[in-house]
Amino acid sequence: MNVVTVVEVPQWRGSGAPTAERLKKGARLLADMVGAGQRVRVAVEDDLVTTAARVRTALEEASEDFVVTTGGDCGVELEPVAAARRRYGDRLVVVWFDAHGDLNTPASSPSGAYHGMVLRALTGDGPVGLVAGDPLTPRQIVLAGVRDLDAAEESFIKTAGIRHAPRPDATALIEAIELCGTERPHEIPSGTAPPHEVPSGTAPPHEVPSETAPPHDADQPTPQRQATTARDTRTGTTASRRLTAGGGGSVVYVHIDFDVLDPEIFTSVGSPAPGGWRPEELLSLVRAVGERFDVMGLGLMEYEPARKEDQELLSSLVTDLVAACGHA
Repeated sequence: MNVVTVVEVPQWRGSGAPTAERLKKGARLLADMVGAGQRVRVAVEDDLVTTAARVRTALEEASEDFVVTTGGDCGVELEPVAAARRRYGDRLVVVWFDAHGDLNTPASSPSGAYHGMVLRALTGDGPVGLVAGDPLTPRQIVLAGVRDLDAAEESFIKTAGIRHAPRPDATALIEAIELCGTERPHEIPSGTAPPHEVPSGTAPPHEVPSETAPPHDADQPTPQRQATTARDTRTGTTASRRLTAGGGGSVVYVHIDFDVLDPEIFTSVGSPAPGGWRPEELLSLVRAVGERFDVMGLGLMEYEPARKEDQELLSSLVTDLVAACGHA
């Protein structure tokens, strides 16, 4: 198993929240919770472009490790995801666990805050100096738990065909990731519905029939899940993950903004949105992804320490999330 390296990036200037300076402490506390074998702290500047360059250097030095990046605002994710794209190309799928789409542009953003533009910048459209040089294609993105979108973001998701799993449903999320890996933009016939839509009368990819298990039971074994999680007693990895790691299957970068959680349970974020997920639901879905795919990177973002109860919740959740990605 690769060494786990944590790259701590206490960037807060990309956030539009009035309490954003708390992100500096949040990045440090998250890095403490990871318990990595190696730790790198990136010195941040008010200039986001300078900070991004420093993050890129830190990632290059840890290129052979499993990297957990702790922020800081979501703008920190530009370089970790861009590095994954350079390394894995079209095999990469980015799963974006977040209350927000982060798909605005400088022209469409109501706040002008970069943390609400970073995923769009990763597709090649963003502020000068803060755009991926090798952009993601929209088919490489799966939104998970996103529920607070601006009108321009909704329009982009629809026209670009970005898949969206709004509920904590492991089966639907795995299906969405698998579909990303089977599709290329030029393979979509002219006149068909975009990938996130299906013809009327059928269930869209992110929905399952009502008789299936409820979202919070998504981690219960099913015949399909049992088949994909058979353990190799020599390595401790799943059979399916061995296949994707060494072959042509999809690899996944997992982004987690802790505002994906329900603010009635977890309040230490700058941009809360009602109707979020429970911590055990988030963990269940990350575990399902880690069992099925090779997870090559993890980003933990937007923790603004405000309550002791939230820190206690994260102290166990972060450890479990790293383990769920296949890196204890």
